Amino acid sequence: MIIALVPNLIQQQSRDVAVAICEFFHSRGHRVVAEEADARALSLTSMSEIDPKTIDFIISLGGDGTILRLCHKYQELDLPILGINLGHLGFMADIPISDIYPSLQDLIDGAYRIEERIKIQVESVHGEKCTAVNDIVIHRAINPSLIELAIHVDGEYLNTFEADGMIIATPNGSTAYSLAAGGPILVPSLDALVITPISPHTISNRPIVVTSDKEIQIQYLSDYDPVEVRADGMNRFALKKGEICRIKRNSKKFKLVTLLRRDYFSTLRSKLGWSGKLRY
Repeated sequence: MIIALVPNLIQQQSRDVAVAICEFFHSRGHRVVAEEADARALSLTSMSEIDPKTIDFIISLGGDGTILRLCHKYQELDLPILGINLGHLGFMADIPISDIYPSLQDLIDGAYRIEERIKIQVESVHGEKCTAVNDIVIHRAINPSLIELAIHVDGEYLNTFEADGMIIATPNGSTAYSLAAGGPILVPSLDALVITPISPHTISNRPIVVTSDKEIQIQYLSDYDPVEVRADGMNRFALKKGEICRIKRNSKKFKLVTLLRRDYFSTLRSKLGWSGKLRY
């Protein structure tokens, strides 16, 4: 087995965990590689020196943001990612430090499943394209006032929203910005998207869930400065008055490793701090 390890060596905790993981896999006859700078620091083979198709998994040390960056950086490799949580609120990176060694052993033993989660893409009228694992966000940017956005779904008019912006989220991203804006939680296996207004002027403007085979067209109507279209808070382009961007499911998915002894609902209860007496 070949593991690509992605730590943050600036942080001492991440460095210590990375060293321990390397020792764990090496002692069991498995190979660990890393990006060039990390490989030098950890005395590992650089990823650039091997055929990337021989890599079995990427192990991410950090939080959900780290996994998002990896999804964008290595999207052409199409590798499954296992997230070890060194951050705070981690839904994808759901393995705590206290459970590292049993989790790594599960990986070796095959006690896991690889979930393929949908991605989405946005395209401007100028041909600019961005893909996202979590969400596409249209935001008012430097405009001091609410903006007007007209939404069509597969060509059918939905509504014109006056708001700070709009979030189009995947099930994976439904627990991120969309959740903070009042959107529903979608289980990761659901083949759907959620359209969530950001601070809408009209309180009856509520989030709506559509199947992921729909194309969502968003037109910017306000006579203001251009607004900003962002994919996972990373890649972006501007949208001028009257212009339309189109959002649809991407043909590729991203792969997340989940252990068989962990389940999504227990992660939700833990990460969101849900309380109450468990009754079956």
